[in-house]
Amino acid sequence: MAQRGSCLVHIRKAEPTDVSLLKQLIDEMGTHERMQVTAKEERLALDGFGPTPKFRALIAEVNWKVAGYALFFDYYSSFHGSGIFLEDLFVREEFRGQSVGSTLWSRVAKIAIELGCFGIMFNVLDWNKSALRFFDSAGASVLHERKTLCINEMALREIANKESASPKH
Repeated sequence: MAQRGSCLVHIRKAEPTDVSLLKQLIDEMGTHERMQVTAKEERLALDGFGPTPKFRALIAEVNWKVAGYALFFDYYSSFHGSGIFLEDLFVREEFRGQSVGSTLWSRVAKIAIELGCFGIMFNVLDWNKSALRFFDSAGASVLHERKTLCINEMALREIANKESASPKH
């Protein structure tokens, strides 16, 4: 628990019983970021709490009400070594300005230090000025020379099929 101002923020590790809650929070973040969410609860359950977890999540609570979450996973840089990739850091609107985001951010940073990570990588949408200000004030650097790219499922299938169509030597 962290006392920030007059607000008591409790951060806890997400558990398998939180899958529906995580899905709800992810949907809320998707609405906020104007992005379509296609992840299903079943996939979140397997990927977060199955035999080989692909992510970890933290839940933030204020006065026993869910205020936000952070979702992150291990990242590896051939130049720097182990790191964390922060996929989501989201605070529900009614809890913004109560140090929930900074408390989540602090806990993720503490986990990164405990794991011996070189740092935390993440993306911020260019129109999200409040997030840019928040992370800038935390000392984050914008990597202007990098662009984030994504290959979707249909393109993945096309790329994968090209290998099977190539002549074998």
